[in-house]
Amino acid sequence: MLEFFTKHKASVKDDVLSGLTVALALVPEAVAFAFVAGVPPTVGLYSAFWIGLISALAGGRPGMISGATGAMAVVVVSLVALHGIEYLFPAVILCGLLQITVGLLRMGKLIRLVPHSVMLGFVNGLAIVIGLAQIGSFKTLGSDGTMTFLQGPSMILMLALVGLTMAVIVLLPRFTKAIPSSLAAIILVSVISIGFNQFAPAAWKPAGQENVVQTVDDLMMNNLRANAVQEAADQQTGAELSGEQVAAAVASVQPAAEPLPMLFFLDSRYVLAPFNWETLWIIFPFSLILAGVGLIESLMTLTLIDEITETRGSGNRECIGQGAANVVCGLFGGMGGCAMIGQSLINVNSGGRGRLSGVVGAVGLMLLVVLLKPVISLVPMAALVGVMFMVVIGTFEWSTLHTWNKVPKSDVLVMVLVAGYTVLFHNLAVAVLLGIVVQALIFAWHHATHMMADIHFEGEDKKVYQLHGPLFFASVSSFRELLDPVNDPPIVAIDFYFSRVYDQSAIEAINKIAERYRQEGKCLQLRNLNADCRQLLERAGDLAEVDIADDRHYHITEMI
Repeated sequence: MLEFFTKHKASVKDDVLSGLTVALALVPEAVAFAFVAGVPPTVGLYSAFWIGLISALAGGRPGMISGATGAMAVVVVSLVALHGIEYLFPAVILCGLLQITVGLLRMGKLIRLVPHSVMLGFVNGLAIVIGLAQIGSFKTLGSDGTMTFLQGPSMILMLALVGLTMAVIVLLPRFTKAIPSSLAAIILVSVISIGFNQFAPAAWKPAGQENVVQTVDDLMMNNLRANAVQEAADQQTGAELSGEQVAAAVASVQPAAEPLPMLFFLDSRYVLAPFNWETLWIIFPFSLILAGVGLIESLMTLTLIDEITETRGSGNRECIGQGAANVVCGLFGGMGGCAMIGQSLINVNSGGRGRLSGVVGAVGLMLLVVLLKPVISLVPMAALVGVMFMVVIGTFEWSTLHTWNKVPKSDVLVMVLVAGYTVLFHNLAVAVLLGIVVQALIFAWHHATHMMADIHFEGEDKKVYQLHGPLFFASVSSFRELLDPVNDPPIVAIDFYFSRVYDQSAIEAINKIAERYRQEGKCLQLRNLNADCRQLLERAGDLAEVDIADDRHYHITEMI
């Protein structure tokens, strides 16, 4: 389904228009992830701005969108809950420094170790997660202060406008590509929803909303009110809140002016964490996890965008760019972030290919939050949900549904494992690492069972074992079973022309088998070791006391 995203050539117009589309899609995501992390909504919004702007300018993948993400929010929430928000900002700064170090050490190339089965599981699992995340947009504030599903006309309108958004995105490119279909859909559905909100009967309006068609502002305020009710309930343990107490908690949430971002140590709202070794000891584990989660998600997204656009980004530069973005984000009181696959696909689908699209997305987000808040408050959630549903359709690799019986069963297992872990735990980094580990173990087991040898004699007193297959920790048992020190002739040669020595387990196995031949009064030689294997054994010194034969045999094909 990656072909769903039409190939575009980079242009300023497409970058600007796609950036504006992304700016609209960033607002609810940033706010939602701020709620997940347990920090104020402004922290999520300003994090998305700083991460998006600096990553667009300094990152390694033009056209990729970065911001506050759920994967990092899951880590942040533990730090904030245990130690307070004042420890969050130095943790994000340290996370950025660790990511810069990874980039300077040129470790971004490790993304090449990710198997295709893991990539498919990652993409499919993430598509499901993005789809499930939209369910919250179909909810409003109930009479008990919790979020409940829309009912009656408001739900019908929501579903109809979501369907209209998706239809515009699919059909408009058939007639014109002058404007990104996602942006056109958002504008059209916004105009229609404003009409419904103005003229629809008051009876259609849900009790917890200001409008019939739920807007971004409605969803943000409802989430704030639900959080206020939950906090009141937590303070009153052992008894349910009365109707009056729920109403009081809801009424306590009032729209507030958004403060401009400032350096966190100058912000009077926060208490500074002490600058000492104890603070470093507290934040370092969280920073390390944040750095790993951010880099894995960013590099996986970079690989996906590379495949879609048929271009190649720089993994090492992306590590440095993401690190610099997190350092600045932490300094300005942000929660950190990384690449956002949903918004990146929206950008690519809308024609965004250059760095300008990311810059416009970040700056547009800031303008919407600071200067154009009345405008963004009118955008219906139905439009943004429809755009995200199209992202889900375009992200999911539908070919896996009919090719699962045509690929190795081990690859299907890894694919399902990664996708399942992503859906159940929403931790993309751990899902990818788990997939890589399982795929590596399957690879090791497969090659461990393929160690074999061709046997021939050179004269009456010399036997040659020509090995086939790699000699490493998983295959040493099969290697030992191939040899027969007791019944072999006085001279035995092991030919490594079709084999390689890879690790310490292999060196130890060679040393032990050589010792057994010496105990039998026989000579063991190793022949046709390549330069790397010879160097490995010579460096082992006393750990591998074997006779390495100098005679090397090469297969030469005569051309006639």
